[in-house]
Amino acid sequence: MSATRMTTLVVLVGFVASANGADGPAGGTASENWPAWRGPLATGVAPEANPPLAWDEADGTNIRWKTAIPGRGHSTPIVWGERIFLTTAIPVGPALPARPSSAPGNHDNLPVTHRQKFVALALDRATGKIVWQVTLREDLPREQGHQTASLASGSPVTDGERLYVNFGSFGLYSLDLEGKILWQADFGPLQSLHGHGEGSSPVLYGDTLVVNWDHEGKSFVVALDKRTGRKRWKIERKEVTSWATPVVVEHAGKAQLIISGTSKIRGYDLATGKVLWECGGLSANVVASPVSDGRMVFAGSSYDKRALLAIDLAGATGDITGTDRVVWSRFRGTPYVPSPLLYDGKLYYLTHYQGILSRVDGVTGKDQPGAIRLAGIGNIYASPVGAAGRVYVTDLDGVTAVVSHGDVPRLLSINRLKEPVAASAAIAGRDLFLRGDKSLYRLTERDN
Repeated sequence: MSATRMTTLVVLVGFVASANGADGPAGGTASENWPAWRGPLATGVAPEANPPLAWDEADGTNIRWKTAIPGRGHSTPIVWGERIFLTTAIPVGPALPARPSSAPGNHDNLPVTHRQKFVALALDRATGKIVWQVTLREDLPREQGHQTASLASGSPVTDGERLYVNFGSFGLYSLDLEGKILWQADFGPLQSLHGHGEGSSPVLYGDTLVVNWDHEGKSFVVALDKRTGRKRWKIERKEVTSWATPVVVEHAGKAQLIISGTSKIRGYDLATGKVLWECGGLSANVVASPVSDGRMVFAGSSYDKRALLAIDLAGATGDITGTDRVVWSRFRGTPYVPSPLLYDGKLYYLTHYQGILSRVDGVTGKDQPGAIRLAGIGNIYASPVGAAGRVYVTDLDGVTAVVSHGDVPRLLSINRLKEPVAASAAIAGRDLFLRGDKSLYRLTERDN
């Protein structure tokens, strides 16, 4: 699918604002911004952006600003006009006696030691200054999560008018863009597998806001009216914990909500919550989110087994497991933590969370050219992103490999920051935003 056609699909979502600024949009359409975790197309691509090719914190090359962010979070920053929005969890009060994880099967978890403030922030895009900071809730977590996780891993979403933040067990919130809370909802505690933490992001399509709630208790998916928070529908799911974020696809004139799960990948009618189709084949511990071009859906996982499925939505109805609606599949080198990138019909994905990048044709599943080992790149939690004919892959050490999006991908640059990076990048205009362990970076190629 071409970038032009994909942009048209995004306009149908209803993300529209106005006005433009000199050094980045003051409003604009979603395609000019980065309104959600996987960008304006929910594919990892910024179709109208031209971010820098190279940067280096050691000598300051193309580092426009670096702002310290209080607390800890792995949520991706989102961008609309001259504002950047993100979430964080800030420990408060005196240290408490360390309480180890009590979740069944827990391992490598951090102990609970503090109460936490669950916070949304807005930064000025030009200067990096924190414009407002709002505490949405203060509470003592039942679990601190895995040592590689955070209590603020779900990314916010905006339509250019309001901001929607999901802290899972600690509430769902709607705010205006000045930080005023408009409404909130509480779905109770979420019991993640092994107490490893929460991370699915909310999804916004038109006037509908969706939250997926797959956990070790009673799982469900709920759709809300974005203006009022009123429940439109709630459907129980026969699923266990997943961390994947759903995606909404408009196909054959109908908006479908697609959710990856251990038992089944399912497509729901967004208007009613009715299951349209379902397909088995993924592993346990589904983390990677699906991507789609409006016709094909790509969903992958890698834990107790490896699987990557390409599903054709045309004619998909009922249980399509093992049918010709699964156009192709792979069972080696599939993604675990990072989600796939769908760029001009080419599907990029990482092996497990290692620095091995595969590129295949989305229609046929054929290698183009296949797996590429990224020299200098280690373990990766951030999902790859694409813009301006380039693919950006950032590892946990803060090293980013930039690869050309051509018939024969070439390594264009290796770039380093001084902080670990687990959050996925955001791209808008000429900017690339990377969230490190302690700071948010705005990376921009300076004018000559």
